[in-house]
Amino acid sequence: MRGVVVAAMFFGVVSGARAADLSDLPILRGSMTEGLTTSTVNWSGFYVGGQGGYGTSDMNFTNATRTDAARLLDGLALEAAGQVSSWPIMGKNSAHGSGFGGFAGYNGQWDDVVLSVELSYLHGKFGGQSSGSMGRSFTDALGYTDGVTYQGTARMSISDMGTIRARAGYVVGSFLPYMFGGVALGQADIVKTVSVTGIAVKASAPPPFDNIPLDYSATNAINSHLIYGYSAGLGADVMLVSCLFLRAEWEYVRFTSSIDTSINTVRVGLGYKF
Repeated sequence: MRGVVVAAMFFGVVSGARAADLSDLPILRGSMTEGLTTSTVNWSGFYVGGQGGYGTSDMNFTNATRTDAARLLDGLALEAAGQVSSWPIMGKNSAHGSGFGGFAGYNGQWDDVVLSVELSYLHGKFGGQSSGSMGRSFTDALGYTDGVTYQGTARMSISDMGTIRARAGYVVGSFLPYMFGGVALGQADIVKTVSVTGIAVKASAPPPFDNIPLDYSATNAINSHLIYGYSAGLGADVMLVSCLFLRAEWEYVRFTSSIDTSINTVRVGLGYKF
């Protein structure tokens, strides 16, 4: 009998302890509890960082020397008859390059949505070059048969490029994936050379006017030329420790100039949020 009483007292104590423990647990809602919360990184505020990038410049040189050739041949019979300056002597070309630089901006955060204004800059070697030639024969208005060879080279070297961006992101734990778009500015050296050679033949003309050599050439070099365009891209920031974050990004930049240029870069950076 005594054993039964002791057992009953033991189970009573255990039941009371369990009831006390359950009263301390959070109330269940579905499969989650109110006591479990997802921590969100505070991205709001100013930030700065450094970055490095590697990219490909896709350039269209087809009409790069057209204006220079037209200026060189202006008023000549061969240009009026053959439209030499409009011949497509060059085409598209791609080249790889790399650079380093920095970024700075300000984040505004509303719950999990982050909107930013940012400046991004790279200094390096981007751009490319192309050359080509074409030969044709035609008769001009003076009765000469012109055998013409048009040659050209063009090169654009971009040493600096920066973008002013509007950025929109969404917080996922410690990650901030984002997309952006903005205005792009760059500094480039552009060098173009044109050469038109050949011979104009008219059998009925008296010597030495029956065979006239053709030789026209010019070089146009522009240094530290301002180019502009637009940019767009995707990226992600991840908070490492405290206010230090890592960045990975892809950016597309399109510059409009005498040489149409598009640059795709992948970048890695390290930043600090104040």
